[in-house]
Amino acid sequence: MSAPLPALVYFSSNSGNTHRFVSRLGQPAFRIPIENDQLPDLDQPYVLICPTYADGEGRGAVPKQVIRFLNDPARRAGIVGVIGAGNRNFGATFALAGRIIAQKCKVPLLYSFELAGTETDIARVRAGLEKLGGHLCSTAA
Repeated sequence: MSAPLPALVYFSSNSGNTHRFVSRLGQPAFRIPIENDQLPDLDQPYVLICPTYADGEGRGAVPKQVIRFLNDPARRAGIVGVIGAGNRNFGATFALAGRIIAQKCKVPLLYSFELAGTETDIARVRAGLEKLGGHLCSTAA
């Protein structure tokens, strides 16, 4: 029997790229809403998947909805890692939101992918989540 995977929490804009990526992972996930709807509450460790929305200087990289989600101390306490998404056309700001969240929340940046990801990205993230799930299970009190 394999270790339980960490929960997934993600934000996806109307473009739906991050949503398509998360859907292809084939595990339950909680979506941070685009509108000011009810934010998901979790009582378990989770990995946050976040796309980048930045200007040419990197300002505004982390979506406001994600900032609102992480501003709650109870929700922020559950984050164990972050996966960043973006578009390589934007150079240095590619997946910048993931790097910012990892630094501010003091968790590892687990992976970065472009747009809706590739099959290789999906396989790597699944493998990484399984490994992380085993680590979380082995360190549980």
